[in-house]
Amino acid sequence: MPDGVERVRYTNSPSGERTLNMTTPIYNERACSDAECHAHPAVNKVLGVLDLALRLDPVEQQERVLTMQAVVTTAGVLIVGAAFVILFTRLFVAVPIRELVQGAKSFSVMGLDRQIEIRHRSQELDELVDSFNVMRERVSEMTRTLESKVAERTEQLKAAHQKLLQADRLASLGQLAASVAHEINNPISGVLNLSMLLERIISNGQIPPGREAEVRKYLSQISSETARVGRIVSDLLAFSRRSKPQRTRSDLNRLVSTTVALVGHKLKLIGAEPVLDLQADLPAIECDGSQIQQVILNLVMNAAEAMQSKQGGKLTVSTRLDETKHTVELRVGDTGEGIAPENLNKIFDPFFTTKPEGKGVGLGLAVLYGIVKAHDGEIEVQSRRDAGTTFTVTLPLSRTEQARGDAA
Repeated sequence: MPDGVERVRYTNSPSGERTLNMTTPIYNERACSDAECHAHPAVNKVLGVLDLALRLDPVEQQERVLTMQAVVTTAGVLIVGAAFVILFTRLFVAVPIRELVQGAKSFSVMGLDRQIEIRHRSQELDELVDSFNVMRERVSEMTRTLESKVAERTEQLKAAHQKLLQADRLASLGQLAASVAHEINNPISGVLNLSMLLERIISNGQIPPGREAEVRKYLSQISSETARVGRIVSDLLAFSRRSKPQRTRSDLNRLVSTTVALVGHKLKLIGAEPVLDLQADLPAIECDGSQIQQVILNLVMNAAEAMQSKQGGKLTVSTRLDETKHTVELRVGDTGEGIAPENLNKIFDPFFTTKPEGKGVGLGLAVLYGIVKAHDGEIEVQSRRDAGTTFTVTLPLSRTEQARGDAA
C-alpha cells in the first residue's frame, strides 16, 4: 500500500451511512509466486487489496442505549443515596439539634423548669443533652439562691433607707434648733412681760376700775403668743416624728408655708429674703407629707447656705400646676454662688459634698432624690456660677385630681 493510506478509517457510504473501513493488502508470498497456478512474478510484492466496510449504526444505537442506562442507573443511585443521607441527617442530626436549640432558647429566657429531651439520640448528643440539663439544674439552683439573697438584701436596704431618712431628718432638726429656739423665745418673752404687767395691775387682788379692757387685751395677747408657740412646737414634732411612709392628699402650699416659717429666723440671720410665689387653688398631691416637708427644708437650707458667702440674697419658693402633665412643680431658687459645672452631675451622689469638713457628709441631696423618686416624681437643677441655683421638683397630682382634670 502507498504511504499515508490508513488501514482503519471512518467514512461514509454512498448512501450516507457511517461505516468503519478496514483495508488489508494481499501480499505475493513465495508460496504463491513459485506456484504453477500463479502468473505473478516474484517482483510484485502486493497482489491486491481487500477493503472491508462495516456499518456503525447498530453499534452506535447500542452505545446510546448503554449510555442512557448508565446515566439512569447513576442518577437513581445518587437520588436514593441523597434521600438516605437527607433522611438520616434530618432524623439523627437536624431534629435533635432543633430540639437542643429550643431548649437553649427556653433556657435563655429563664425557662428553667423545662428539661431538655431529644427523640433520636446518639452518644455524643446524649452527652450534650446531659451537660445542658446539669447546667440548667445548677443555674436553677443558683437563681433560687440569688432570689432569696436579693429579697433579703432588699429588706435590709429598705430598713437602711428608712434609717437614713430618719438620720437626715434628725440632722435637719439640728439646723432647725437655733431658729426654732429663737422663734419660741420671742413669744415666751412676750408672755412673760405681759404676765408681769398683769401681776402689777392686779397686785391688790382686784382689777382696778377702768382697766378691764387693758387686762382683756393683755390676756388676748398671751393667748395669741401661747398659741403661736404651740404651732411652732407642733410643726417641729410633725417634722421629726418617725412614722411609716404613707401617702395622703396633701396641700403643697401649706407644706411650703409651714417649712419656710420654721426656718424664718435662720434666713434672717443669713440675710436671705424669702419670697413665696405660690399658685392659688393648687390641687392636692398624693404624698407622704413629712417626707415632702423634708425635701422642702433641705432645698431651702441649701439655698440659704449658698447665699451665706454673699451676705444674703433672694430666696424664691414657687409652686405651679402643669395641667397637661397632671403634675405640680415646686421651684426653690437662690441668688447664691452657684454650682460648678463639673459638679452638677454629682450633687445627688451619696457622700458627695463641697462643704468644708465637719459641715456636711453629702447625704441631704441623695436622700432628697430618693424621696422624690419614691413619689414617682422628678428633680432637676439649673445653676450658673455667681448667678444662683434653681431646683425644680415635679410631683404627680392625686388620682382624684387627675380624674377631675381628665373630666374637665
